[in-house]
Amino acid sequence: MPGLPPPRPLRQQKPVPRRRPHRAPIRRAKPKWLPRIVLGAVIVVFGVFAWAVLARHLAPTTNAALARFDVIIVLGDRADSDGNPTPRMLSRVTEAVQEYERGVAPRLILTGGRTRGDFDEAQVMARVAEADGIPRSAIVLEPDAMDTIQNACFSERIMRAHGWVSAEIISNAFHVQRAAMIFGKLPIKWRTHVAPPLEPGSPIASAWMDGKETLKTVRYLVYARWADRCEP
Repeated sequence: MPGLPPPRPLRQQKPVPRRRPHRAPIRRAKPKWLPRIVLGAVIVVFGVFAWAVLARHLAPTTNAALARFDVIIVLGDRADSDGNPTPRMLSRVTEAVQEYERGVAPRLILTGGRTRGDFDEAQVMARVAEADGIPRSAIVLEPDAMDTIQNACFSERIMRAHGWVSAEIISNAFHVQRAAMIFGKLPIKWRTHVAPPLEPGSPIASAWMDGKETLKTVRYLVYARWADRCEP
């Protein structure tokens, strides 16, 4: 039509971008076996320690009702850096001397090698025993043992070579329980005898020694009694 303005061109609308659907972050499920393994390990460790504590508590003190023995076995303990006896070693030898004087046995086997330092535990104990009046002829040295299993094994070999069949085993209270477990495997008649401390110890030190001995008992129960057992 005349007089009308020309029509405006149509504006092209920009395409509306499509929004991507919102995705929640993927959460990886924690493995269900890990807590079970941790819990199982805790139960096993607790069970083994409980076993060791119970075994120490129930350890026998003798396998024969004897008042006299062929020999007194004194289990070694380390000497100090100058080759002198520590209080624990001294208490063991002192008690052995008193048992000898009571007529419990006519001789002593002193057992212990160079577990620490340059001094044989047996030699140091022999020096103390002789100073306390034990004749040298009544002392038998076993200077090679490096632990309690070897104390028992090597002492039993000496006994067998001399035809001795019974022994009183002397050590400190924290130690005799594990010693009883070990000597109980040997073909001899025995009893343990506790050497009282020469001076009162602190509760912390006693707890520390009991803890160490429990760890050694764990090792004995799960490994050493099979791997390190005494061979004839």
